Amino acid sequence: MLDRAKPLSVSVVICAYTSERWGMLLDVIESVRNQTLAPDQILVVIDHNEDLYERLIEIVDDVTVVESTGLPGLSGARNTGVGLAESDIVAFLDDDAEAAPDWLERLVALYDDPDVLGVGGKVVPLWESGRPGYFAEELDWIVGCSHRGLPRVASEVRNVIGANMSFRLEVLRQVGGFNQSLGRKGTLPLGCEETEICIRSRMGSPGSRIVYEPAALVRHHVPASRGTWRYMMSRSWSEGLSKAQVSQLVGHKRALGPERRYVRSVLPRAVFTGLTSWGRDGSPDGLGRAGAVIAVLACTAAGYFRGRRLQHWTGPEEEDQVLVVTGGQWREVQ
Repeated sequence: MLDRAKPLSVSVVICAYTSERWGMLLDVIESVRNQTLAPDQILVVIDHNEDLYERLIEIVDDVTVVESTGLPGLSGARNTGVGLAESDIVAFLDDDAEAAPDWLERLVALYDDPDVLGVGGKVVPLWESGRPGYFAEELDWIVGCSHRGLPRVASEVRNVIGANMSFRLEVLRQVGGFNQSLGRKGTLPLGCEETEICIRSRMGSPGSRIVYEPAALVRHHVPASRGTWRYMMSRSWSEGLSKAQVSQLVGHKRALGPERRYVRSVLPRAVFTGLTSWGRDGSPDGLGRAGAVIAVLACTAAGYFRGRRLQHWTGPEEEDQVLVVTGGQWREVQ
């Protein structure tokens, strides 16, 4: 048990995989250095990119830079960071998500409640070329950001957002870390590893909570390529596949409860608002937003039902292996 009389210590894990984000990665590291609550440890995990690793260790001397020892992909990199963390709390940032100065302070404040296992914050998109007119804010999850419809004050949620999340270290180790069969691998837009670990962490802890704190803010860079119709459909399809995989692991009710509410309430309002805007001022953007919401919903549903039809789930490069959980630890079955 943690000594509640002592301030909680914090490790920050930043995962990176490409040199194309070099400038952004340096900005993210600097944003962590400038926190109002200084972290006890900063870990930068390089996901199987030796050139990036060697380049970074040459210029930084106040952070720990390591190479991922897990399978290629974000989950493997995060697990590497968890294995090296030495603090009570582990916070995660993406290499293109710059933290506000009080980000850590806002996250850690919620851990005064011993029932809180994890805390995530708000992710605001920084559009490289401006938000496309047809890209409704209700769809910002597509680009890894907080979408319209999420709580506006600190609230209990099923899961947090991967680009801005934290957990108690003891929780991460008890559940065996992130499932490496889930999550983004390079540019392949799969996901839901944070959803699965949040669900799994609570399954063995009745009365525990995962909390979303919108005051804990990070700004997430969104390249122009992710605002296109093509990316929207690709990411939606992948989200459906990922949700099917998670539902197979933890059960459909646990995996899809918030999605049902999102489909029933948030999306209909988005379609109505878009059509109203189009009818009122003739703006094609309103019609585009309504159409995008419908298309994304259809594509995500199609991906989900496709995923449900598959009998076995494997990683893209490990087609003869299936991951199962036993005793809180993930193991491979040949």
